Amino acid sequence: MATRAASRIAVRAAATARASVASYFPAQLSEATESLNRWTPGNHQVRHLNVHEYQGAKLMSKFGVNVPKGVVVSSAEEVPKVLKDVFPDNKELVVKSQILAGGRGLGTFKNGLKGGVHIVKRDEVEDIAGKMLGQILVTKQTGPEGKPVNKVFLCEKLALINEMYFAIALDRASAGPVIIACAKGGTSIEDLAEKYPDMIIKVPVNIRDGITDAEAEKVVKGLAPKKADIKGGIDQVKKLYKLFTESDCTLVEINPLAETSDGRIVAADAKLNFDDNAAFRQKEIFAMRDTTQEDPREVAAAAVDLNYIGLDGEIGCMVNGAGLAMATMDIIKLSGGTPANFLDVGGNASETQVVEAFKILTADPKVKAILVNIFGGIMKCDVIASGIVNAAKQVKLEVPLIVRLEGTNVELGKTILKESGMTIITAEDLDDAAKKAVKALKH
Repeated sequence: MATRAASRIAVRAAATARASVASYFPAQLSEATESLNRWTPGNHQVRHLNVHEYQGAKLMSKFGVNVPKGVVVSSAEEVPKVLKDVFPDNKELVVKSQILAGGRGLGTFKNGLKGGVHIVKRDEVEDIAGKMLGQILVTKQTGPEGKPVNKVFLCEKLALINEMYFAIALDRASAGPVIIACAKGGTSIEDLAEKYPDMIIKVPVNIRDGITDAEAEKVVKGLAPKKADIKGGIDQVKKLYKLFTESDCTLVEINPLAETSDGRIVAADAKLNFDDNAAFRQKEIFAMRDTTQEDPREVAAAAVDLNYIGLDGEIGCMVNGAGLAMATMDIIKLSGGTPANFLDVGGNASETQVVEAFKILTADPKVKAILVNIFGGIMKCDVIASGIVNAAKQVKLEVPLIVRLEGTNVELGKTILKESGMTIITAEDLDDAAKKAVKALKH
């Protein structure tokens, strides 16, 4: 666990809180960390759990936050019963595809259906839900491969008179939560910040003292509701803060935070992320994890306790230690190559984990060479060398393999590689390894 925690810390330093409030946090990025930040399938990070909208709505409701009435379905056949039991008097409903990516409304299904969110008449709900379920939705955040829609959220259509923006995120500067609010909502925070910079307010909250009535009131006045009373708004802000802290959230983003014609403030659409270091005490929340929405390579890596993030380069990396992994990625870039991944096997990886790591790397069709960079401290070089040889044989490695070993039992490790009978390119140091990996791409 200690090694995984160290890896998370390193990755966090490289790719911080990217969600919709990422522009709020300044960062000085190296070449490799820029690659991490640009990585798109789903734009997700290893530091948090992301849940579906219907799951977030259920959790917010548990904390007393106002949310639209809604029911999730997995098949079109379920729709008639839901309409009869839950929405007997609703003439129109909102049909929302459920994927772990933003931009659903402007997305396109691979079957040709435009938009992942539709407001439709009652007798059209079943048809639209059927066209969404089981299909692939492509948005600006999913990448061209898109994501599968396995569930659809059917919601009441609200009579909205106002749309606002609300978020709680973690703030480096104040070392605690910060509430970000804007009287305008319905679009990305980056667009809002550019168009209405003076309307965005930021209210840091002392994590030890918790949110005060005065701070909550400042947020509500910044939202500038038209009908809702200030007291009711303060109550909702405090309940959202309670959700954020007690659920170990890294982000609560509500866009829009809507005001209805009867003066209620409602979380019309929300994105919730949770710190994966809190999984041990948030078991109910982490049971919501939907691995069908994640990169299968990350899922496979997590199953064997490896830290992996897929990138878009050609040189697969297997390194022990998060800091060394980041340095390896940087040096590959400096040598003219592009890293295909971040992969930290940890300080005490077993031979089985090394084999699984190779399987993950070679499953990526973009990988044209593999660079293994190991410093033998806790992990001995002879163990890693045996794992490398066995892994390369098991996966029938067909791309160049460059290995740099240093540390405990390094000579024994080099001997194992040399006597393996395999074509393995050895390197004396990291700079040499990176140059040989880039050169191997050209042959």
